[in-house]
Amino acid sequence: MGEAILQIMMHLTAALVGGQEATLLFAGDAMMHQAQIDAARNAGNGKGFDYSTCFSGVENIIKEADFAVVNLETPIGKDGFSGYPCFNAPVAYAETLHNAGFDLFLTANNHTLDRHDKGLRYTVEALDSLKIPHIGTYTDISQRSERIPHIETINGFKVGFLNYTYGTNGIEIQGNAIVDYIDRDKIREDIRKTREAGAELLVTAMHWGEEYRLMPVASERSLADFLVDEGVDMIIGSHPHVVQPFEMRTNPLTGRKALVVYSLGNFISNMKTRDTRGGALAVVKLSRDSVGQPCVSDARYELVFTVPPEGNSQSNFMVYPIDSVPPHWTQAADAFRTALKTD
Repeated sequence: MGEAILQIMMHLTAALVGGQEATLLFAGDAMMHQAQIDAARNAGNGKGFDYSTCFSGVENIIKEADFAVVNLETPIGKDGFSGYPCFNAPVAYAETLHNAGFDLFLTANNHTLDRHDKGLRYTVEALDSLKIPHIGTYTDISQRSERIPHIETINGFKVGFLNYTYGTNGIEIQGNAIVDYIDRDKIREDIRKTREAGAELLVTAMHWGEEYRLMPVASERSLADFLVDEGVDMIIGSHPHVVQPFEMRTNPLTGRKALVVYSLGNFISNMKTRDTRGGALAVVKLSRDSVGQPCVSDARYELVFTVPPEGNSQSNFMVYPIDSVPPHWTQAADAFRTALKTD
C-alpha cells in the first residue's frame, strides 16, 4: 500500500511541474565500409583518420534532441581496419559520432563479433575510455549485471534502454563475452528488472528482420506484438538497411501508446542501391498526461542521405538532410525517397 501511495504522489508531483517534455532521437545503422575508411585516412593527411566532416550536415538535428541514440554497426579496433564483410573501424569513428551528439551507442548487431571476442572486448574498452554509454555487448556476465538495467534520466523522465540482435553472422563467442541475442524469456526478464529499477518508459532496440525488404517480415511483426504486450513504449528496429514503416500502437491492456519503428535504414554507409543510400532519424516526443503519467505523445521522422567523396570538392562521406543535399545529388536523393514509397 505504501509503495502505491508513493507512486501516486510521484505522478501528482510530476503533473504539477506542468509542460514537462523531452525529445529522443534514434538513428539507424552507422556502417563503416572500406571506402569510408579510405576517405577518412585521406582526410587525415597521414595523421590518422578524420571523420570530422561526416556529420556536420546533421549535427544540429542530433544535438537539438535531449537524448540521441545510434546503432554502431562495426567493432572498434586499434589496427587492421576493414570494411565488409568483417568490419573494424578506428576509434576516431566512435569519437566523432559521440561529438556529433549521440549519447548512447547500440552494439548488439550481426557484425559485433566480426573480430570475434577480442574485437568485442576492445570495442567495449574503447567506448568506456571515451566515456560513451553503450549497451548490447559486454566483456562478461558480471559486467552485464552491473550495466543492465540501463536507465537514463532525460528532462525528468526515467527511460530504460535494452538492445538485442537476431544473430552474429554465424560467429560464436569463444570465451566469456556476452552478446544480447533475441530471446523472449530473457527480454521479458530484462523488462521486468528495468521497470523495477524505476524506468517510467522503456525502449527496446531490435536488430532484426531481413535485409533490403521495404516491409517488415513476419518475425519482426511477431516480436513487435510481443514487446507491445510486454509494455514496451518504443521499439526501434535496425538491420534491413532500408527504411521500413513506423506505427503507433496501443497496448490493449493498459491503453498506453507504443511506437514501433521497424527499420531506420542506414545512417551512414557506402551502400549504393537507391533505397540504401540513406535512412530516417526518428524524433520522439515524451510528455506527461494530466495525472503525471509519462507517455509517447508524438513521433516523426526526418530522412537523411549519404553523399560520397567527390574529388577535391569534398574529402569525406557526408550525411545530409534529404532536402539539403548538394544540387547535383538532388536526383539521387529523390530516387531514394521515391523508392521508399513505391517499391
